[in-house]
Amino acid sequence: MERDSQLKLYGHVADRLKEAHAKVRALQVPESVRMALTRKLLVVTAAAKHDLPDAARRLDRLMKDLDEGRFPEGD
Repeated sequence: MERDSQLKLYGHVADRLKEAHAKVRALQVPESVRMALTRKLLVVTAAAKHDLPDAARRLDRLMKDLDEGRFPEGD
């Protein structure tokens, strides 16, 4: 039973990661901001390999920031 919920969460995170990558690609922001966002997405992807629930939480926060127009400072 728990495996089924884990698979659903994995599918949800995978779908949301695809959505997040598409949003980042479509943003009209400086390249340094796009790179910072891409690094955040890579961190979430790496976290998903070890702690899927934490990765889902991180991704939800990142998506909320994107939706609300809060972007990291460029280097």
